[in-house]
Amino acid sequence: MSATRTLPIVIIATSFDPVALGVVASIARPGGNITGFYVRRPELVEKQIGLLAETFHGRTRLGVIWDAVSGVEAFPAAERTALALRWELESLKLEQPPYDFVAAFRSLTQRGAQMVLVLHSGLFTEDRAHIAALALQHGLPSMFTDKVYADAGGLMSYGPDLAFAFRRAADYVDRIAKGARPADLPIEQPTSFVLTLNLKTARALGLDVPPTLLARADEVIE
Repeated sequence: MSATRTLPIVIIATSFDPVALGVVASIARPGGNITGFYVRRPELVEKQIGLLAETFHGRTRLGVIWDAVSGVEAFPAAERTALALRWELESLKLEQPPYDFVAAFRSLTQRGAQMVLVLHSGLFTEDRAHIAALALQHGLPSMFTDKVYADAGGLMSYGPDLAFAFRRAADYVDRIAKGARPADLPIEQPTSFVLTLNLKTARALGLDVPPTLLARADEVIE
């Protein structure tokens, strides 16, 4: 934004509110040279924690792994939701990448976490298989924001299909190249969300998955 107010910019905002930060005037009418796609995190985090509460009755100590990226919108939502449930929240903010996930999970286990929620950060994704394996090693049911984590061995994920967001961003680039103005293109938000459940991981953790959760899952990994 400091570099140009005229050249079109297409964003994929997965961890910040573009309106709150003054990137665009509004979702419906961006009003400047910026448009794109926005994944609003607070409601997603509430839903993710709600799914954990529904699945693991009696567990009330939630470990949350986050960093500066996920601290903008997602972590405050996790704090509010845990407080509303009267849960104990074991917060673990990672600093200075590359992150030490081994130490992070060791710390959460020592502090008595009974489940773990890994918030969205692009700096976590490359290590998703390692993160999922550590959650399993420490016996922690895990919730993630994207199905690539469940595919990599995480227990559950709930969130939008981010591949769709990138395809829509490419469509915006095409429309702008053909003469559309970013100011007139509304910021898009996801309208569908995917609940993925990894039954292999559930069995390895010795968990009985509620039939209601199985019925609601969009994808079950056997």
